[in-house]
Amino acid sequence: MMSATPLAGKVCIVTGATRGIGKGIALQLAEKGGKVYITGRTLDPPKGSKVGGSLRDTANEIQARGGTCIPVQCDHSKDADIERLFDQVKRENEGRLDVLVNNAYSAVNAIFDAMGSAFWETSPNMWDTVNNVGLRNHYICSVYAARMMVPQRKGLIVNVSSGGGLRYLFNVAYGIGKEACDRMAADCGYELRKHNVAFVSLWPGAVGTETVMSKFDDMDALKNKEIGGAKIKQSQMKQVFEQGETIEFSGQCVAALANDPDIMKVSGKIVLTCDLARKYGLKDKEGHSTMDICQINVLLNRGGHSWLASLIPNFVRIPKWILALGGNKFA
Repeated sequence: MMSATPLAGKVCIVTGATRGIGKGIALQLAEKGGKVYITGRTLDPPKGSKVGGSLRDTANEIQARGGTCIPVQCDHSKDADIERLFDQVKRENEGRLDVLVNNAYSAVNAIFDAMGSAFWETSPNMWDTVNNVGLRNHYICSVYAARMMVPQRKGLIVNVSSGGGLRYLFNVAYGIGKEACDRMAADCGYELRKHNVAFVSLWPGAVGTETVMSKFDDMDALKNKEIGGAKIKQSQMKQVFEQGETIEFSGQCVAALANDPDIMKVSGKIVLTCDLARKYGLKDKEGHSTMDICQINVLLNRGGHSWLASLIPNFVRIPKWILALGGNKFA
């Protein structure tokens, strides 16, 4: 029988954990026994914010569940803040670090505001808005984490990425950043393999985070916008996120990976939450489900072809090599 605290004794860092997926991952790692350092720019709850979220909020919720949490105020656009974070973790844990989750991201509002605009129609600063904290910071954190993990010959680094790394989604800077996160996992994983340190890129499904759901409250802001070259069906898209993954489901997946003795088999790879759910027998909160982008009947159903989807068994899936062709860049 699996222990209720399979991560007992493990030291974890989750960046960008004031709300959303980062908060959900931190909650799950701590609930399963990990000592979790959480980072974010906001220490106390902001006044008048629609989505709220602060380090203190996350820490209080973790502690209410009986978990151990150390909030560290950190601006991940500042190298000195990042270095201080890892110095603190190293000093307080005799050099030990078991799990790093690179989740910090500061571009959601900018992406929604610019949705439907071509790259030349937006400020060149969109690149930095999307890929400073969302990509450059991930690399810097991974450098410091590897310096702690390599000597102990164990550890797991996770980049939170998305299907935008495969083909066009939202905007140009977003897709470049996500594909780079995936490639980072592949190349860092290659160099770390001989040191028994794993590095994976995690693709969650549609997650109804506080920020994303708040955008649906202002439907005019999404009107006539495009995602992946297709007009948004506002009500349909909102339903996908409402019934999609909760913020803690990615946390279940990361916790399972961190406790897997065969983790090196997937190091350097992209791992999907839907695949991890099957592999580890994970269940999300009732009323929520992960979207399996390889399951043909799911894709047909999402496309409005429910009658055809009902005729196709669940086990009929698109092979990953065919999925990968969607990102093929060769002429």
